[in-house]
Amino acid sequence: MSRFAQLHLLTAYPPANLNRDDLGRPKTAMMGGAQRLRISSQSLKRAWRTSELFQQSLRGHLGVRTKEMGREIYKDLVNKGVKEKDAKAWAIAIAGIFGKAKKEDKKNKDPLHMLDIEQLAHFSPEEREAISALCDKLAERGDGPENDELNLLRKHHSAADIALFGRMLASDPGYNTEAAAQVAHAISVHKVTVEDDFFTAVDDLNNGEEDVGAGHMGETEFAAGLFYQYICVDRELLKNNLGGDEALADKALAALTESAATIAPTGKQNSFASRARASYILAEVGDQQPRSLSVAFLKPVNGADILEQSVTSLDKTVSAMDKAYGACADKREVMNLVSGKGGLREIIDCITE
Repeated sequence: MSRFAQLHLLTAYPPANLNRDDLGRPKTAMMGGAQRLRISSQSLKRAWRTSELFQQSLRGHLGVRTKEMGREIYKDLVNKGVKEKDAKAWAIAIAGIFGKAKKEDKKNKDPLHMLDIEQLAHFSPEEREAISALCDKLAERGDGPENDELNLLRKHHSAADIALFGRMLASDPGYNTEAAAQVAHAISVHKVTVEDDFFTAVDDLNNGEEDVGAGHMGETEFAAGLFYQYICVDRELLKNNLGGDEALADKALAALTESAATIAPTGKQNSFASRARASYILAEVGDQQPRSLSVAFLKPVNGADILEQSVTSLDKTVSAMDKAYGACADKREVMNLVSGKGGLREIIDCITE
């Protein structure tokens, strides 16, 4: 099996605000001296990981990312007859294995706030099962967890999302998982100008006799773009992260590929209906050092048919790199809506073979 799988996608979005910055504007970046639209890798991975497609394809092999596992442990212990005081102490001890517990704040009116941990932690199905089993054991014997029992919570897991996107627990590096998938920020192949949409809302019960104005006025910002997206997966690392389960690794690769091609970030979807599917996908597999093809778009694309021009620019860049460095992949597969060539099934087969 070739070690690396790479995906290069072109996806066009109509006017949208898929991924906002702290001011509510679409995220942007400067590239090639021009402002581009940007969708962060965090936004993309969140959309894929929580999609119905991902959930169905990898059912039973997905983790839960939360700061509030201590609350779940506390409720489980109380439901099993443990006194509230003991349940709190034991829940803090168990959740504390995965992150530093929050300090008690007497001004905080939430009586369970100290059960939360400081950072988000990604819990695998196996770890959640181990926690539940430990709660059963503690409730039965009526005593708190011992160090050896807490250490047993460290499990080899089959969480495909953790295997793909990694996990970092600063409190205990032993629980870290190196991400097998590297996801670039998607960036528009052309320069953009973020525009303002001034809108009003009408009060249905206002007959206009006294106040003829709108019931509400607001402003939102948007832009449209054709995005280049790059993903690189270390297939060997993915399989190792999943305990050597090659079949599960292939399922994870297939779900990631289909999600990247068909799942859009959910930002402002109700306002813009900005759902889209990739118009072009280039899949590459091989043991060669991976590389992005973003250099194809250092010079912003412009003109009447930016999709066709972008495909041409990608093709030229692939050929130029192969000529300069030797073949940069052992096998390639293309899906191109412009020419009608290929399909998603062929892309997935290439990535998982």
